[in-house]
Amino acid sequence: MSDSSRDTAEGAGWGSTRLGEYKRLMPPEVEKISWLNPKTLWAARNGVLASWFGDPTGRTRSRWVAQRTAAGAPADKVIRRADPERFSFMVIGDTGEGDDPQYAVVPGFLRISQDTRFAVVASDVIYPVGSADDYGTKFFRPYQDYPAPIYAIPGNHDWYEDLGAFMRVFCDDAPPLEPEPAPRPLTGAWLRSLLWHRPRTTDGQHLDSARELRAKPSQQAVQPGPYWAVDAGPLRIIGIDTGLLGTLDAEQGAWLREVSRGPRPKILITGSPLYVDGEHHPCAIDGGGTVDDIVRDPEHHYVAAIGGDIHNYQRYPVDVDGRTIQYVVSGGGGAFMHATHTIPHVSVADVTEKDFRCYPLRGDSLAFYSRLYGRRLHLRRFFTLTEAEATAVIAERLGIPPTRLPGETPRITFRTRLVASLLGAGGRPDRTSRFRLPVRKIYTQLFSPSSATYSPPFFKCFLRLDVTPEAVRLRCFAATGNLAQEIDPPVEDEVTIPLPRT
Repeated sequence: MSDSSRDTAEGAGWGSTRLGEYKRLMPPEVEKISWLNPKTLWAARNGVLASWFGDPTGRTRSRWVAQRTAAGAPADKVIRRADPERFSFMVIGDTGEGDDPQYAVVPGFLRISQDTRFAVVASDVIYPVGSADDYGTKFFRPYQDYPAPIYAIPGNHDWYEDLGAFMRVFCDDAPPLEPEPAPRPLTGAWLRSLLWHRPRTTDGQHLDSARELRAKPSQQAVQPGPYWAVDAGPLRIIGIDTGLLGTLDAEQGAWLREVSRGPRPKILITGSPLYVDGEHHPCAIDGGGTVDDIVRDPEHHYVAAIGGDIHNYQRYPVDVDGRTIQYVVSGGGGAFMHATHTIPHVSVADVTEKDFRCYPLRGDSLAFYSRLYGRRLHLRRFFTLTEAEATAVIAERLGIPPTRLPGETPRITFRTRLVASLLGAGGRPDRTSRFRLPVRKIYTQLFSPSSATYSPPFFKCFLRLDVTPEAVRLRCFAATGNLAQEIDPPVEDEVTIPLPRT
């Protein structure tokens, strides 16, 4: 087994001069998405409009579900598979930017996924706005050699064109919805409709030819809608659609409560993680209650909740009335990397730094961003930190031992500390200042979403889950874009999750 980032700097991908072979999988020309481009931000405006003028996602979702049910999809939205009691499946989140970081994940994903029965994309299949014509290079091409079905739950970006392309690809080529009546003039809904981003009339002309890349019978998957459940072996896997704003409508909430009943062990897959960046986000359901209320109910027998949307890996083993539920963030499947060095000292739901896991390590994340902004601001000599310097200053700021011991402990200078502060590095609870908190919020909300890079290490990841009647083994594998990690993807985290006896 190869070194991981927790073992050596080389295991993290630093210092390698041998690029992986992923570029041979890529199309000749690649559109590079920039989240600093006003054109991209304007196309992705529907989330902002929904927060200002009311979120229409629940109503639109209900219409999609009704259409699929009328077309013969199972009313309970359960996919009943014939998997054995011992089987494996993959989870990969936030994939579809269609550039180097996405394709760099593919070789390792194909190696590790051998003999798995299916895969699940957890949130944001396609960036920036879920267009049908982007599925060729951002879904069908990269995963054309994965031989098994792929299910998916939509993320907010898939909703930026009202989920039409997602429903065509994953839900039996669902036809477009009938137009709704025009809203009353001079209302919030009327103003929202005037500004609402909609797909181009020509969108989807190339979708049929793109499907040919995954046309084998063994690759086909038809799901009953944007949310669903899969019964596989001893496990029920439940995927929920959190729409544009990270919430559930009342109809989906009622379905989730119903499908969660019974003694069968369950894993939730959601577009909005319930624990992330050291905070609890239980995910509200319209009409009352939260998703996490359902997950925590002992009669529902959940053992894990895996969320996309945040482009890294995090794991929080939370004790709930004497049993442990693994809350996981897994959105590192291809989109730009969200920083982990901005995560403060973890102390949430009795989970401490000793229990918490993340990838990339905070020191690697800080070194990555220092190089990125050193280039972007033409201040390389000032901003750039070595991985050893970044690891040391993170340990100092959080009051923890270094996760990976550097070969020679570097001296932490004023410049090192200043760069860490400017880049929003997290701190200890007893050292939070009025200055540091605003800097972190500004950094994570403004700078991090623009941080695409095309030079390894990329710090991408994906999950493999091996299921038996007794337990689920969850492993997080890394993809850096370098050849060493492509040939033998390192395990960055591993946990065995006992299954309750039924």
